[in-house]
Amino acid sequence: MTRMTLQDTLSRLINAASVSSVNPAWDMSNREVIEHLESWFDALGFRTEVLTIPGHPDKFNLIASAGQGNEGLVLSGHTDTVPFDEAKWHSDPLKLQERDGRFYGMGSADMKVFFAVIIEAIREVPLQQLKQPLVIIATADEESTMCGAKSLTDLHRRLGRHAIIGEPTDMKPVRQHKGISMESIRINGRSGHSSDPSLGVNALDAMYQVLGEVIQWRSELQQRYRNQAFKVAFPTLNLGHIHGGDNPNRICGQCELQFDLRPLPGMSLDSLRGELRQRLSKCLHDADLNWELTPVFDGIPAMETPRDAAIVQAVEQLTGAESGAVAFGTEGPFFNSMGMQTVICGPGSIEQAHQPDEYLPLKHIQPAINLIQSLIRQFCL
Repeated sequence: MTRMTLQDTLSRLINAASVSSVNPAWDMSNREVIEHLESWFDALGFRTEVLTIPGHPDKFNLIASAGQGNEGLVLSGHTDTVPFDEAKWHSDPLKLQERDGRFYGMGSADMKVFFAVIIEAIREVPLQQLKQPLVIIATADEESTMCGAKSLTDLHRRLGRHAIIGEPTDMKPVRQHKGISMESIRINGRSGHSSDPSLGVNALDAMYQVLGEVIQWRSELQQRYRNQAFKVAFPTLNLGHIHGGDNPNRICGQCELQFDLRPLPGMSLDSLRGELRQRLSKCLHDADLNWELTPVFDGIPAMETPRDAAIVQAVEQLTGAESGAVAFGTEGPFFNSMGMQTVICGPGSIEQAHQPDEYLPLKHIQPAINLIQSLIRQFCL
């Protein structure tokens, strides 16, 4: 391949818009980013696979691999970005800009730069001498549906043993994060004239009971579960949205509550949903109405990689930082479910992610390159 600088590589990746969003008006394909990466890794000597994602015809994953076996090192990142408002940027978000010791651009921190760093780090790696495989994974839709990572789990393939996901962590290793679920409780009563309560069944009255039950459940969860590795050491449940009825003089026939739940490692989303469903059944068993508890989206499990995992100890030693915990979600739990042990560690800061004028400090680039090269030597050569 024609030798490009890291800046050239990152510039092309940022120029390839790849927004993922639950809003169809914003959502885009990641095809161009995947095509760039396939071309570059192919030229470097990797075997490349572009995988379509069932149910998402314009979304793709890439697996680039070198060496043989299933106990090697995986370097992974997502190819998409969140939506952006160009009017709030001081430069074109899809054109890489360098100023004040920083790279500015959409995905400069979160997280297209990680692919540019990988390419720079592996240029001189003797792939024919690998004793364990080196695998690069590029996924789709991490910022919205997680369909890319989820579809990898459906492959039922062992892609590697030790994994790094290069999310922006200021080059500090992360081995734990909370899960995320968003749930909806819908109550269907029966509307009627407000002058006579017997003409209907008020869904708002029932929701009052539900709110009390959910708040009590939240309190019990926070008493039962604690993890001091997190800044907020307990699971959180935020009552985020409620809507019911349509007019003061009509008995409310329908009401919906939506909430966000952030469980700690060790708390199963399915078990939590089952526990809440059982409580609601008891709370509403005498009510003459219908109700349902449904996920707003499938959710992201909490992640925990053991402190004594080889990849955790290696990244701690190489960065000089103890592995920590964060509140944001990643693809890590899906990778762990495939038999990997995963650490989240990469250049850039989460504080700059999802913001106008997103940037990457240039000082993070060389330490990221050094980290990848050291891990390849330790786990693959």
